[in-house]
Amino acid sequence: MNKTGIRGQVSGVGVLLALLTAPLAAQTSLSIYSDGRVVVRKTIAQKLDRGRNIFAFDLPGLDPATLFSPDSSVAVTSAVLRPATDLETAMRNSIGRTVTFVRGKGDTIQATVLSVTPPQFKMPNGLLQLAQPGEPLFPAEAGLIRTKPEAVVTLEASRARENTDLVYVSQGVTWEAVYQAVLGGTGSATVTGAATINSSTLRVDSASVQLVAGSINRARMQMNGMEEAKAAPAMLAGRAVAMDAYAEEQTVGETHVYDLPGPVSFDIGSPLTTALFPRARADYAQEFVVPGAMPWRGYFGPMAPDPNAVPVQVWYTFRRAHGTAFGDRPIPGGTMQLFQRDSSGRVQLVGEAAFTHTPAGKDLRVQSGDAFDVTAERVQTDFHQANIPNAPPARGSHSRVTASYRVTLTNAKNQAVTVDVREDHWGNWSIIDSSVPPEKLSSSEQRFRVPVPANGTATLTYTVQVDS
Repeated sequence: MNKTGIRGQVSGVGVLLALLTAPLAAQTSLSIYSDGRVVVRKTIAQKLDRGRNIFAFDLPGLDPATLFSPDSSVAVTSAVLRPATDLETAMRNSIGRTVTFVRGKGDTIQATVLSVTPPQFKMPNGLLQLAQPGEPLFPAEAGLIRTKPEAVVTLEASRARENTDLVYVSQGVTWEAVYQAVLGGTGSATVTGAATINSSTLRVDSASVQLVAGSINRARMQMNGMEEAKAAPAMLAGRAVAMDAYAEEQTVGETHVYDLPGPVSFDIGSPLTTALFPRARADYAQEFVVPGAMPWRGYFGPMAPDPNAVPVQVWYTFRRAHGTAFGDRPIPGGTMQLFQRDSSGRVQLVGEAAFTHTPAGKDLRVQSGDAFDVTAERVQTDFHQANIPNAPPARGSHSRVTASYRVTLTNAKNQAVTVDVREDHWGNWSIIDSSVPPEKLSSSEQRFRVPVPANGTATLTYTVQVDS
């Protein structure tokens, strides 16, 4: 039998008596996902003997079901998570002991705990009291009081190891990416991006941190909520390590991992922000888009005869060609804030949009809001539905809808603009007549590019035919 600590063939009672009480130095590495999951990797300065080893570890936010060792020579055979000691547990641990109780200011009494449920206490005069005699004061003994959760882990090692490596999946730390684009008047923008970490459960001190961008399925929803439930909801005074470099990116599987310059420290309720990449330049184009009248799928019928105001969406496309500082970089999904300078040189927020992960070399297209000075009205000028015989050898008939529209565009700007009027519909449909030639964008979408003069109007008319 091994004689180091409590390793070896030890009974359950022996484990509880011989668990390590001194904290062990550990190196921590975290991979943080935007949905709140955290992969926690710990290298603990604890030697392992060949065979069975049992230790008590401090593993914040542990979900025991996810615990494993990345060392191929070590296997986790069991893990028991014991919470921090509450009042009831402390009282149960004190059965048979004499405890001091506070009954009032400067008034204390000692009593022996005989039972917790029902409460039974032996008083100094030998009488029994069937109610707690006051507020208990417990000795600060590790065997009686646990100040934080503790994991009792059993490991089987096929050979001796100098350190103990453990990995588990926790929860309660998220990150988001926010980008700022300052739009210039010549079609060029400067773009910056940063990631912000928010923790509601874990307090991290000098850890290696990676941010993971990608779509990772969540198959197991049940997590151990002990740390999250007991985490203080209030904002705590925290500290963040200043970042003097940028995150390094690499591809792992179908994700992109951003390794933050470290070490990194953060507290519960104390957000930490770090730049993802140096300031970059990108060319951009602005578009005004009027969405179509037809639904993407399904039946559509006659509309009211009065003109209906239609929003004119504002879109920005940032060019991200390969070989450019901005184009060669995969962009984690997040929020893009668009700024533009006023006549005094002050930047003003002119748009904000959410977007999904964008691989390197792909243009970034975002909708920032609706136009103020460019407006649109649409009216349905004709609607007809008929049953059309199917072409032989098919039998029966199908429905054909023919609808005509007029779109009036108004531009209150001092310069001319071009407005895209788009129709996007699933199935067999076509544009059979229009005042502006249509442009086919895909198998389902077509657009009309309508020039609108400064301080003027333009009118588009078109007719669609839909077979179903």
